[in-house]
Amino acid sequence: MAGIKPIKALRFTEKAGNIADCVCPPYDIISESEREALIARNENNVVRLELPVGEDRYKEAGKTLNSWLNSGVLARDEQEGIYVYREEFNVGGKDYCLTGMICLVQLCEFSERIILPHEETLTKAKQDRLNLMMGTGCNFSSIYSLYSDESGDIAGILDEKTKESPICRFTDEEEVTHTLWKIEDAGKLGVIINTLADKQLFIADGHHRYETALNYKKALESTTAGADASHVMMTLVDMDDKGLVVFPTHRLIVDKSVSREELIAKCEKDFETKTLPLCELKGALADGEDAHTYAFYDGGDDFVLLTLKESAKRNIDGRSDAYSDLDVSILHSFVLENALGIDKENMANQINLRYTRSMDEAIESVKSGKATAAFLINATKVSQIKAVALAGDKMPQKSTYFYPKLKTGLVMNVLKK
Repeated sequence: MAGIKPIKALRFTEKAGNIADCVCPPYDIISESEREALIARNENNVVRLELPVGEDRYKEAGKTLNSWLNSGVLARDEQEGIYVYREEFNVGGKDYCLTGMICLVQLCEFSERIILPHEETLTKAKQDRLNLMMGTGCNFSSIYSLYSDESGDIAGILDEKTKESPICRFTDEEEVTHTLWKIEDAGKLGVIINTLADKQLFIADGHHRYETALNYKKALESTTAGADASHVMMTLVDMDDKGLVVFPTHRLIVDKSVSREELIAKCEKDFETKTLPLCELKGALADGEDAHTYAFYDGGDDFVLLTLKESAKRNIDGRSDAYSDLDVSILHSFVLENALGIDKENMANQINLRYTRSMDEAIESVKSGKATAAFLINATKVSQIKAVALAGDKMPQKSTYFYPKLKTGLVMNVLKK
Protein backbone atom coordinates (compact mmCIF):
# COMPACT_ATOMS: atom_id res chain seq x y z
CA MET A 1 0.00 0.00 0.00
CA ALA A 2 1.38 3.46 0.89
CA GLY A 3 5.16 3.66 0.34
CA ILE A 4 6.67 6.14 2.81
CA LYS A 5 10.29 7.16 3.16
CA PRO A 6 12.31 9.90 4.91
CA ILE A 7 13.21 13.10 3.10
CA LYS A 8 16.63 14.65 2.61
CA ALA A 9 15.11 18.07 2.72
CA LEU A 10 16.09 21.36 1.17
CA ARG A 11 15.70 24.16 3.75
CA PHE A 12 16.44 27.82 4.27
CA THR A 13 19.63 28.55 6.21
CA GLU A 14 20.37 31.39 8.63
CA LYS A 15 21.69 33.37 5.64
CA ALA A 16 18.14 33.63 4.34
CA GLY A 17 16.94 35.54 7.39
CA ASN A 18 14.04 34.91 9.76
CA ILE A 19 12.25 31.73 8.62
CA ALA A 20 8.87 33.40 9.27
CA ASP A 21 9.76 35.90 6.52
CA CYS A 22 10.95 33.20 4.10
CA VAL A 23 7.80 31.06 3.93
CA CYS A 24 4.50 31.86 2.21
CA PRO A 25 0.91 30.61 1.91
CA PRO A 26 -0.11 28.23 -0.92
CA TYR A 27 0.48 29.80 -4.33
CA ASP A 28 -3.17 29.69 -5.39
CA ILE A 29 -4.39 32.01 -2.62
CA ILE A 30 -1.68 34.67 -3.00
CA SER A 31 -2.73 37.92 -4.70
CA GLU A 32 -0.28 40.10 -6.66
CA SER A 33 -0.14 42.65 -3.85
CA GLU A 34 0.43 39.91 -1.25
CA ARG A 35 3.29 38.53 -3.35
CA GLU A 36 4.92 41.94 -3.48
CA ALA A 37 4.50 42.36 0.28
CA LEU A 38 6.16 39.00 0.97
CA ILE A 39 9.20 39.90 -1.13
CA ALA A 40 9.37 43.38 0.40
CA ARG A 41 9.62 41.73 3.81
CA ASN A 42 12.43 39.42 2.65
CA GLU A 43 13.85 39.11 -0.85
CA ASN A 44 14.56 35.44 -0.10
CA ASN A 45 10.88 34.59 0.33
CA VAL A 46 10.00 31.26 -1.30
CA VAL A 47 7.17 32.93 -3.23
CA ARG A 48 9.83 33.86 -5.80
CA LEU A 49 10.22 30.13 -6.49
CA GLU A 50 6.65 28.96 -5.95
CA LEU A 51 4.93 31.83 -7.79
CA PRO A 52 7.48 33.28 -10.24
CA VAL A 53 6.72 36.17 -12.60
CA GLY A 54 8.22 37.45 -15.86
CA GLU A 55 8.20 36.53 -19.54
CA ASP A 56 9.88 33.19 -18.87
CA ARG A 57 8.88 32.81 -15.23
CA TYR A 58 9.67 29.11 -14.87
CA LYS A 59 13.21 29.65 -16.16
CA GLU A 60 13.48 32.61 -13.79
CA ALA A 61 12.48 30.38 -10.87
CA GLY A 62 15.23 27.93 -11.85
CA LYS A 63 17.81 30.73 -11.93
CA THR A 64 16.71 32.02 -8.52
CA LEU A 65 16.89 28.52 -7.06
CA ASN A 66 20.43 27.98 -8.36
CA SER A 67 21.49 31.40 -7.06
CA TRP A 68 20.19 30.65 -3.58
CA LEU A 69 21.89 27.24 -3.59
CA ASN A 70 25.21 28.72 -4.67
CA SER A 71 25.04 31.53 -2.10
CA GLY A 72 24.02 29.25 0.76
CA VAL A 73 20.56 30.76 1.25
CA LEU A 74 19.27 27.22 0.72
CA ALA A 75 21.02 24.00 1.71
CA ARG A 76 20.12 20.34 1.69
CA ASP A 77 20.09 18.21 4.84
CA GLU A 78 23.04 15.90 5.32
CA GLN A 79 20.84 13.43 7.21
CA GLU A 80 17.44 12.29 5.96
CA GLY A 81 14.46 12.16 8.29
CA ILE A 82 10.75 12.74 8.75
CA TYR A 83 9.70 16.18 9.93
CA VAL A 84 7.00 16.73 12.53
CA TYR A 85 4.92 19.81 11.71
CA ARG A 86 2.47 21.33 14.19
CA GLU A 87 -0.03 24.17 13.73
CA GLU A 88 -1.70 25.79 16.74
CA PHE A 89 -4.60 28.15 16.11
CA ASN A 90 -7.97 29.45 17.28
CA VAL A 91 -11.31 29.22 15.48
CA GLY A 92 -14.47 30.68 16.93
CA GLY A 93 -12.88 31.10 20.35
CA LYS A 94 -11.72 27.46 20.50
CA ASP A 95 -8.04 26.46 20.50
CA TYR A 96 -6.85 23.72 18.14
CA CYS A 97 -3.58 21.83 17.71
CA LEU A 98 -2.90 19.91 14.48
CA THR A 99 0.14 17.63 14.18
CA GLY A 100 1.39 16.04 10.98
CA MET A 101 4.59 14.68 9.47
CA ILE A 102 6.42 15.68 6.30
CA CYS A 103 7.92 12.82 4.30
CA LEU A 104 8.17 11.36 0.80
CA VAL A 105 5.39 9.18 -0.56
CA GLN A 106 5.69 6.85 -3.51
CA LEU A 107 3.55 7.96 -6.45
CA CYS A 108 0.69 5.67 -7.44
CA GLU A 109 -2.00 6.05 -10.07
CA PHE A 110 -5.42 6.66 -8.56
CA SER A 111 -6.60 3.42 -10.16
CA GLU A 112 -4.33 1.51 -7.76
CA ARG A 113 -6.56 2.66 -4.86
CA ILE A 114 -3.60 3.45 -2.60
CA ILE A 115 -3.69 7.24 -2.78
CA LEU A 116 -7.24 8.47 -3.19
CA PRO A 117 -8.50 11.87 -4.42
CA HIS A 118 -11.79 13.49 -3.47
CA GLU A 119 -12.00 16.55 -5.75
CA GLU A 120 -11.96 17.32 -9.46
CA THR A 121 -9.02 19.29 -10.90
CA LEU A 122 -8.43 21.89 -13.63
CA THR A 123 -6.04 21.31 -16.57
CA LYS A 124 -4.66 24.87 -16.58
CA ALA A 125 -3.49 24.68 -12.96
CA LYS A 126 -1.79 21.32 -13.55
CA GLN A 127 0.12 22.64 -16.59
CA ASP A 128 1.38 25.59 -14.56
CA ARG A 129 2.69 23.34 -11.78
CA LEU A 130 4.26 20.94 -14.31
CA ASN A 131 6.13 23.79 -15.99
CA LEU A 132 7.45 24.88 -12.59
CA MET A 133 8.64 21.37 -11.71
CA MET A 134 10.35 21.04 -15.10
CA GLY A 135 12.03 24.41 -14.60
CA THR A 136 13.26 23.80 -11.06
CA GLY A 137 13.27 20.06 -10.33
CA CYS A 138 11.75 20.67 -6.90
CA ASN A 139 8.62 20.40 -4.78
CA PHE A 140 8.43 23.68 -2.86
CA SER A 141 5.06 22.96 -1.26
CA SER A 142 3.67 19.85 0.35
CA ILE A 143 0.58 17.87 -0.59
CA TYR A 144 -1.75 17.52 2.42
CA SER A 145 -3.07 13.97 2.95
CA LEU A 146 -4.89 12.00 5.64
CA TYR A 147 -4.30 8.51 7.02
CA SER A 148 -5.81 6.25 9.68
CA ASP A 149 -3.73 4.73 12.49
CA GLU A 150 -5.96 2.82 14.88
CA SER A 151 -2.91 1.53 16.79
CA GLY A 152 -1.85 5.03 17.83
CA ASP A 153 1.81 4.07 17.29
CA ILE A 154 2.56 7.04 15.05
CA ALA A 155 0.73 9.47 17.33
CA GLY A 156 2.90 8.29 20.22
CA ILE A 157 6.13 8.91 18.30
CA LEU A 158 5.02 12.36 17.15
CA ASP A 159 3.87 13.35 20.62
CA GLU A 160 7.18 12.29 22.12
CA LYS A 161 9.13 14.35 19.55
CA THR A 162 7.07 17.50 20.21
CA LYS A 163 8.28 17.49 23.83
CA GLU A 164 11.81 18.23 22.54
CA SER A 165 13.24 21.58 21.45
CA PRO A 166 12.05 22.43 17.93
CA ILE A 167 14.03 23.43 14.87
CA CYS A 168 11.90 26.53 14.50
CA ARG A 169 8.73 28.09 15.86
CA PHE A 170 6.91 31.24 14.75
CA THR A 171 3.46 32.80 14.66
CA ASP A 172 2.14 34.21 11.38
CA GLU A 173 -0.16 37.13 10.56
CA GLU A 174 -3.26 34.93 11.03
CA GLU A 175 -2.13 34.10 14.57
CA VAL A 176 -1.29 30.52 13.59
CA THR A 177 1.79 29.17 15.35
CA HIS A 178 3.95 26.85 13.23
CA THR A 179 6.53 24.51 14.83
CA LEU A 180 8.93 22.06 13.22
CA TRP A 181 10.92 19.08 14.58
CA LYS A 182 12.87 16.30 12.83
CA ILE A 183 12.90 12.55 13.51
CA GLU A 184 16.17 10.87 12.51
CA ASP A 185 16.08 7.80 14.76
CA ALA A 186 16.07 4.72 12.50
CA GLY A 187 13.86 2.69 14.84
CA LYS A 188 11.15 5.33 15.02
CA LEU A 189 11.31 5.95 11.29
CA GLY A 190 10.85 2.22 10.76
CA VAL A 191 7.73 2.15 12.94
CA ILE A 192 6.18 5.01 10.94
CA ILE A 193 7.04 3.42 7.60
CA ASN A 194 5.78 -0.02 8.61
CA THR A 195 2.59 1.32 10.21
CA LEU A 196 1.62 3.10 6.99
CA ALA A 197 2.68 0.26 4.71
CA ASP A 198 -0.83 -1.26 4.66
CA LYS A 199 -2.75 2.04 4.68
CA GLN A 200 -4.50 4.15 2.08
CA LEU A 201 -3.89 7.89 1.92
CA PHE A 202 -6.63 10.42 1.24
CA ILE A 203 -5.63 13.68 -0.43
CA ALA A 204 -7.05 16.60 1.55
CA ASP A 205 -5.41 19.50 -0.30
CA GLY A 206 -3.10 19.46 -3.30
CA HIS A 207 -4.92 17.40 -5.94
CA HIS A 208 -3.41 19.49 -8.75
CA ARG A 209 0.10 19.05 -7.36
CA TYR A 210 -0.31 15.29 -6.99
CA GLU A 211 -1.56 14.83 -10.55
CA THR A 212 1.27 17.11 -11.69
CA ALA A 213 3.79 14.87 -9.92
CA LEU A 214 2.39 11.91 -11.85
CA ASN A 215 2.73 13.87 -15.10
CA TYR A 216 6.27 14.91 -14.19
CA LYS A 217 7.21 11.28 -13.60
CA LYS A 218 5.79 10.32 -17.01
CA ALA A 219 7.60 13.22 -18.70
CA LEU A 220 10.95 12.11 -17.28
CA GLU A 221 10.45 8.50 -18.36
CA SER A 222 11.06 9.60 -21.94
CA THR A 223 14.22 11.61 -21.11
CA THR A 224 17.65 10.91 -19.69
CA ALA A 225 17.35 13.68 -17.10
CA GLY A 226 18.66 12.62 -13.71
CA ALA A 227 15.82 12.93 -11.22
CA ASP A 228 13.96 10.92 -8.62
CA ALA A 229 10.40 11.41 -9.78
CA SER A 230 9.01 8.30 -8.12
CA HIS A 231 8.10 10.08 -4.86
CA VAL A 232 6.40 13.34 -3.92
CA MET A 233 6.54 15.37 -0.72
CA MET A 234 3.48 15.10 1.53
CA THR A 235 2.36 16.25 4.95
CA LEU A 236 0.42 13.37 6.49
CA VAL A 237 -2.16 13.94 9.23
CA ASP A 238 -4.12 11.34 11.20
CA MET A 239 -7.77 11.44 10.18
CA ASP A 240 -8.71 11.32 13.87
CA ASP A 241 -6.53 14.29 14.83
CA LYS A 242 -8.71 16.64 16.90
CA GLY A 243 -7.05 19.62 15.24
CA LEU A 244 -8.57 18.92 11.82
CA VAL A 245 -10.76 21.85 10.79
CA VAL A 246 -12.63 22.06 7.48
CA PHE A 247 -14.26 25.36 6.53
CA PRO A 248 -17.22 25.57 4.17
CA THR A 249 -16.68 27.20 0.79
CA HIS A 250 -19.61 29.47 0.01
CA ARG A 251 -20.87 30.10 -3.52
CA LEU A 252 -21.23 33.58 -5.04
CA ILE A 253 -23.32 34.19 -8.17
CA VAL A 254 -21.84 36.86 -10.46
CA ASP A 255 -22.85 38.42 -13.77
CA LYS A 256 -26.26 36.76 -13.60
CA SER A 257 -29.51 38.15 -12.22
CA VAL A 258 -31.24 35.98 -9.63
CA SER A 259 -34.88 36.47 -8.63
CA ARG A 260 -35.72 35.39 -5.10
CA GLU A 261 -39.35 34.70 -6.02
CA GLU A 262 -38.40 32.57 -9.04
CA LEU A 263 -35.78 30.67 -7.07
CA ILE A 264 -38.26 29.79 -4.32
CA ALA A 265 -40.85 28.75 -6.89
CA LYS A 266 -38.38 26.46 -8.66
CA CYS A 267 -37.07 24.96 -5.42
CA GLU A 268 -40.32 24.48 -3.50
CA LYS A 269 -40.79 20.95 -4.87
CA ASP A 270 -37.53 19.78 -3.25
CA PHE A 271 -36.95 22.26 -0.43
CA GLU A 272 -38.73 23.71 2.55
CA THR A 273 -38.17 27.48 2.47
CA LYS A 274 -38.32 30.04 5.26
CA THR A 275 -37.44 33.75 5.29
CA LEU A 276 -35.48 34.82 8.37
CA PRO A 277 -33.70 37.98 9.58
CA LEU A 278 -30.05 38.19 8.59
CA CYS A 279 -28.92 38.22 12.23
CA GLU A 280 -30.10 34.58 12.53
CA LEU A 281 -28.07 33.29 9.58
CA LYS A 282 -25.18 31.61 11.42
CA GLY A 283 -27.45 29.94 13.96
CA ALA A 284 -29.89 28.69 11.34
CA LEU A 285 -27.09 27.08 9.30
CA ALA A 286 -25.57 25.49 12.39
CA ASP A 287 -28.94 24.07 13.44
CA GLY A 288 -29.34 22.52 9.98
CA GLU A 289 -25.86 21.02 9.83
CA ASP A 290 -27.15 17.48 9.30
CA ALA A 291 -30.26 18.37 7.32
CA HIS A 292 -28.90 19.65 3.95
CA THR A 293 -29.65 23.27 4.81
CA TYR A 294 -28.54 26.34 2.83
CA ALA A 295 -28.88 30.10 3.19
CA PHE A 296 -29.71 32.14 0.09
CA TYR A 297 -28.85 35.82 0.39
CA ASP A 298 -29.62 38.42 -2.27
CA GLY A 299 -29.31 41.61 -0.21
CA GLY A 300 -31.30 43.43 2.42
CA ASP A 301 -31.90 42.46 6.04
CA ASP A 302 -33.16 38.91 5.56
CA PHE A 303 -32.31 35.64 3.83
CA VAL A 304 -34.05 32.48 2.66
CA LEU A 305 -33.30 29.22 4.44
CA LEU A 306 -33.62 26.20 2.16
CA THR A 307 -33.83 22.72 3.71
CA LEU A 308 -33.99 19.64 1.48
CA LYS A 309 -37.14 17.58 1.90
CA GLU A 310 -36.74 13.90 2.75
CA SER A 311 -38.79 13.04 -0.31
CA ALA A 312 -36.28 14.81 -2.57
CA LYS A 313 -33.28 12.69 -1.67
CA ARG A 314 -32.14 10.67 -4.65
CA ASN A 315 -29.05 9.54 -6.52
CA ILE A 316 -27.46 12.45 -8.38
CA ASP A 317 -26.46 11.79 -11.99
CA GLY A 318 -25.81 8.12 -11.28
CA ARG A 319 -23.06 9.02 -8.80
CA SER A 320 -22.27 7.22 -5.54
CA ASP A 321 -24.44 7.52 -2.44
CA ALA A 322 -21.54 9.28 -0.69
CA TYR A 323 -21.41 11.91 -3.43
CA SER A 324 -25.19 12.30 -3.53
CA ASP A 325 -25.33 12.94 0.21
CA LEU A 326 -22.95 15.92 0.13
CA ASP A 327 -24.38 19.38 0.76
CA VAL A 328 -22.28 20.81 -2.05
CA SER A 329 -23.43 18.14 -4.54
CA ILE A 330 -27.09 18.76 -3.70
CA LEU A 331 -26.61 22.52 -4.02
CA HIS A 332 -24.94 22.20 -7.39
CA SER A 333 -27.46 19.73 -8.81
CA PHE A 334 -30.79 20.83 -7.31
CA VAL A 335 -30.23 24.58 -7.14
CA LEU A 336 -27.42 25.86 -9.35
CA GLU A 337 -28.14 23.54 -12.27
CA ASN A 338 -31.87 22.82 -12.04
CA ALA A 339 -33.13 26.12 -10.64
CA LEU A 340 -30.60 28.66 -11.97
CA GLY A 341 -29.45 26.94 -15.16
CA ILE A 342 -25.75 27.13 -14.30
CA ASP A 343 -24.42 23.94 -15.86
CA LYS A 344 -21.29 21.97 -14.99
CA GLU A 345 -19.16 23.58 -17.71
CA ASN A 346 -20.17 27.01 -16.46
CA MET A 347 -19.18 26.03 -12.91
CA ALA A 348 -15.87 24.52 -14.00
CA ASN A 349 -14.94 27.68 -15.90
CA GLN A 350 -16.27 29.91 -13.10
CA ILE A 351 -18.33 31.99 -15.52
CA ASN A 352 -21.12 32.80 -13.06
CA LEU A 353 -19.63 31.24 -9.95
CA ARG A 354 -17.05 32.47 -7.44
CA TYR A 355 -16.00 31.07 -4.08
CA THR A 356 -15.17 32.33 -0.59
CA ARG A 357 -14.67 30.65 2.77
CA SER A 358 -15.76 33.80 4.58
CA MET A 359 -19.45 34.20 5.38
CA ASP A 360 -18.92 37.91 6.02
CA GLU A 361 -17.17 38.33 2.66
CA ALA A 362 -20.03 36.53 0.89
CA ILE A 363 -22.62 38.84 2.42
CA GLU A 364 -20.54 41.97 1.77
CA SER A 365 -19.99 40.92 -1.86
CA VAL A 366 -23.75 40.92 -2.40
CA LYS A 367 -24.29 44.18 -0.52
CA SER A 368 -21.56 45.92 -2.56
CA GLY A 369 -22.86 44.60 -5.90
CA LYS A 370 -19.82 42.43 -6.64
CA ALA A 371 -22.17 39.43 -6.57
CA THR A 372 -25.89 39.21 -7.26
CA ALA A 373 -26.50 36.48 -4.70
CA ALA A 374 -24.76 34.09 -2.33
CA PHE A 375 -25.41 30.54 -1.20
CA LEU A 376 -23.96 29.84 2.24
CA ILE A 377 -23.41 26.23 3.23
CA ASN A 378 -22.10 24.05 6.04
CA ALA A 379 -18.66 22.46 5.95
CA THR A 380 -18.02 19.01 4.51
CA LYS A 381 -17.12 16.49 7.23
CA VAL A 382 -13.84 14.55 7.15
CA SER A 383 -15.84 11.31 7.29
CA GLN A 384 -17.67 12.37 4.11
CA ILE A 385 -14.37 13.07 2.34
CA LYS A 386 -13.21 9.56 3.17
CA ALA A 387 -16.52 8.03 2.06
CA VAL A 388 -16.44 9.77 -1.33
CA ALA A 389 -12.82 8.76 -1.92
CA LEU A 390 -13.50 5.12 -0.96
CA ALA A 391 -16.47 5.10 -3.32
CA GLY A 392 -14.09 6.01 -6.14
CA ASP A 393 -15.92 9.29 -6.65
CA LYS A 394 -14.86 12.94 -6.64
CA MET A 395 -16.54 15.98 -5.13
CA PRO A 396 -17.23 19.15 -7.09
CA GLN A 397 -14.37 21.65 -7.10
CA LYS A 398 -13.97 23.82 -4.01
CA SER A 399 -15.87 21.40 -1.78
CA THR A 400 -13.41 21.60 1.10
CA TYR A 401 -11.13 24.19 2.68
CA PHE A 402 -8.79 22.70 5.25
CA TYR A 403 -7.67 25.31 7.75
CA PRO A 404 -5.05 26.44 8.40
CA LYS A 405 -3.11 26.03 5.18
CA LEU A 406 0.35 24.47 5.28
CA LYS A 407 3.23 26.91 4.92
CA THR A 408 5.24 26.66 1.71
CA GLY A 409 9.02 26.69 2.13
CA LEU A 410 9.51 25.19 5.58
CA VAL A 411 10.62 21.91 4.01
CA MET A 412 11.29 21.41 0.28
CA ASN A 413 12.02 18.36 -1.83
CA VAL A 414 14.79 18.12 -4.44
CA LEU A 415 13.84 15.86 -7.33
CA LYS A 416 17.16 16.12 -9.12
CA LYS A 417 19.71 13.47 -8.16
